[in-house]
Amino acid sequence: MSEQRIKEDMEIIGADGVHVGTVDRVVGNRIKLKQPDSGEGLHKGHHHYIELGFVAGVEGAKVRLSAVAAIAVTLEEERSGKPTGPAAEA
Repeated sequence: MSEQRIKEDMEIIGADGVHVGTVDRVVGNRIKLKQPDSGEGLHKGHHHYIELGFVAGVEGAKVRLSAVAAIAVTLEEERSGKPTGPAAEA
């Protein structure tokens, strides 16, 4: 997957076509999500990241992930690389 094809404001969708987030930019080997699409509760209001390894392809103005949306949101990471899901709270 060529990260040069991933651009700001592209929609990120799960393998099922459901909205996961919006690209802010690519940082290293991760996609930085725009803040409004980043988390709930304690995880709301700051950027989250998704590893480029989860990208299945770029289709027009959409970045399709290899996981369905419900799973993809559990793969999001904090800036530090720590997970945002239940594993982060354990």
